[in-house]
Amino acid sequence: MFDKLRAIESRYEQLNELLCSPDAAANQDLFKKYGKEQSDLAETVSVFRERNALKKNFDDNEALIASGDDAELSMMAREENVALAVKIAEIDERLKELLVPKDPDDPKNAIMEIRAGTGGDEAGLFAAELFNMYARWAVKKGLKIETMSVSPSQAGGIKEVIASVDGKGAYGLFKYESGVHRVQRVPKTETQGRIHTSTVTVAILPEAEEKEVKINTADLRIDVFRSSGPGGQSVNTTDSAVRITHIPSGMVVSMQDEKSQLKNKAKAMKVLLSRLQDFQLSQDREKNSQARKSQIGSGDRSEKIRTYNFPQGRLTDHRINISLFNLVEIMGGELDELAETLRKRSLELQLTSVK
Repeated sequence: MFDKLRAIESRYEQLNELLCSPDAAANQDLFKKYGKEQSDLAETVSVFRERNALKKNFDDNEALIASGDDAELSMMAREENVALAVKIAEIDERLKELLVPKDPDDPKNAIMEIRAGTGGDEAGLFAAELFNMYARWAVKKGLKIETMSVSPSQAGGIKEVIASVDGKGAYGLFKYESGVHRVQRVPKTETQGRIHTSTVTVAILPEAEEKEVKINTADLRIDVFRSSGPGGQSVNTTDSAVRITHIPSGMVVSMQDEKSQLKNKAKAMKVLLSRLQDFQLSQDREKNSQARKSQIGSGDRSEKIRTYNFPQGRLTDHRINISLFNLVEIMGGELDELAETLRKRSLELQLTSVK
């Protein structure tokens, strides 16, 4: 890490010289290019230099303590070094974050898709519980969550729910939740007390804009039809439901929760754009094995990322080999500890891949 930081500091100094060169003075584009690069490095260099100054102070204190010349000064130096060590450790964490390239999707809104997997009614019930867990967490983080489409299952569960999570940093907060979530518990209908295993699939996509994903309107087939299932007065009596098919990829998105055909179409397009962007990004990740290795999981919907063991009150995240024993609180939306651990581990992995 420190070799990389020294190289950045050296480049920063070089840019100082380049900005003062005749070539940069005579070429505004070149001047702007050098200026932007230097500006991008400025915070990292500033924090690194602060760290170096604190480390020098720490080392000077250590030398004073080792000399043993003055007992009182040595005691003061030891006390100061306790505080300096804490400060240096905090700065080192900050430097790690600064070294890792920013994910341009982190500030975006997110599209959340939750689907019941194996396990019948129990999977549907857990899918509903996961959605409620995420909804509580989103509210605690100051984000707005809105259900876009929901398909109920038997016994009060859900087969599928699609929701938008709006607010700055929504995708960055939720992105590590993509994958297969496994639940182990005794269903209420189980008379012999046997533990059943069910699965739920979660996909978190950054909300895409039309300018980010190129779609030829000729590649879309849009069908309208009468909504099914429970609804308001006009939901089941007009052709308000919309199904959009992206012919080249075969992706299909249906929306019928709104009474308005236009609103259903807008929601369907929002989900389709996000799915297409995610597909394109996953293709790029497959080509770049190094980037794939530096991720916490691949984001693949088929990857088992977590087990919720209710008899033991335990949650285990298999990507980082961590077990937490506060499952009740987690299901109540207390996900901060787990999310922060995932974020830090992701930074560590990405840092090892930074050249």
